[in-house]
Amino acid sequence: MSTHKNLTIGLFGFGVVGEGIYQVLQQTPSLNARIKKVCIRHAYKKRNADADLFTTDYNGILNDPEINLVVELIDDAEEAYKIVTTAFRKKKSVVSANKKLIAEHLAELILLQQEHGVSFLYEAAVCGSIPIIRNLEEYYDNDLLQSICGIVNGSTNYILTKISEGLNYNDALLKAQQLGFAESNPALDVEGIDAANKLTILLAHAYGIVTKPQQLIHLGITRLHEADADFAREKNYEVKLTAQARKSPGGKIASFVLPQFVKEESQLFNVKNEYNGVIIESKLADKQFLYGKGAGRYPTSSAVISDISALTYDYRYEYKKLRRHEKYVLSNDYYLKVYVSFNDWAEVNKWDFEQVNEFHSTDERQYITGIIYAEKLKNADWFYDPSVSVIVLPNGIIEKENIIAKSVKKLSLQLAGVS
Repeated sequence: MSTHKNLTIGLFGFGVVGEGIYQVLQQTPSLNARIKKVCIRHAYKKRNADADLFTTDYNGILNDPEINLVVELIDDAEEAYKIVTTAFRKKKSVVSANKKLIAEHLAELILLQQEHGVSFLYEAAVCGSIPIIRNLEEYYDNDLLQSICGIVNGSTNYILTKISEGLNYNDALLKAQQLGFAESNPALDVEGIDAANKLTILLAHAYGIVTKPQQLIHLGITRLHEADADFAREKNYEVKLTAQARKSPGGKIASFVLPQFVKEESQLFNVKNEYNGVIIESKLADKQFLYGKGAGRYPTSSAVISDISALTYDYRYEYKKLRRHEKYVLSNDYYLKVYVSFNDWAEVNKWDFEQVNEFHSTDERQYITGIIYAEKLKNADWFYDPSVSVIVLPNGIIEKENIIAKSVKKLSLQLAGVS
């Protein structure tokens, strides 16, 4: 029978989430977890806790033998790296919400925590209150896991929701900042970097792939044009920033973060405002949908408290998929159905497309819809042009084998004289 382990916590950061964690632990003695010290940057600020709780010396926490758990909730990834790696070497387990730290250093952090026999949990780093990491880690064998597709950034989803309701981008962004969903410098969110960090973490737990966010094809929402919103309304689509990974034959994983048109029948269609939603598709269970708040104080606090509770039972991620004999690899060897809009025909090379299905031209804006090879898209100069908008169409991933089969069939018909 499992017994609770007593946790003595050193907390780094006392912002909205840190204070929320402190209050919950004060009110929940059944967790057998107490905060001994909180490391802060600015000692002069007045805080809603006893002044004796706080210190500006993080070594005081890291060198305290009584503290057996570090909870890291700061927004500086470089400082967080020093804190987390030192905590491991001091034989302290860690709970973190710092997705940039984890995505950039995951391989090293996995080895370090295993070397020192401690646990490293970070459910709060991805999708707020949705328990996506533990689900992928424990429930889905990767031979059965076909794909994951989700809205993993609450800030951009809030902005896109307001744009669909008629606000322009700047007003929608300002409103998100005023409500605390977007930072004063929102670049990590709106340029898709935050979502790429989160997808990097998900790939390790879904398919045993440890990579860097820079290896993923990714765009944010800054290049979306009013004409794109008009196109979406005309087709009864919603525009969402989606993070995706899909298994292809031969152990290849197609993965990217891109804006996408979503049809009404998709569960993601009605994921609005700061909410997140993730569709998990497996061979046996078909599609399952996880939904919850992805931004804000309480969703993040919920995930951190869940990790703390799990550590009272000595829970740790086993990373079983990283040790499998059959390895999955990240690959751009697939095709995408895309909508591309631009100001002038000279900005986009239509010969980069395998197939052009539709094109439209007005005095203000042009667009193409068609099929393009993912590696060619990643390498196209126009993909990085700030005036060009790229949006994946519904059911946008096409496996290479399907394109080859269609080409062979078309060639066979031509040789047989069938037009």
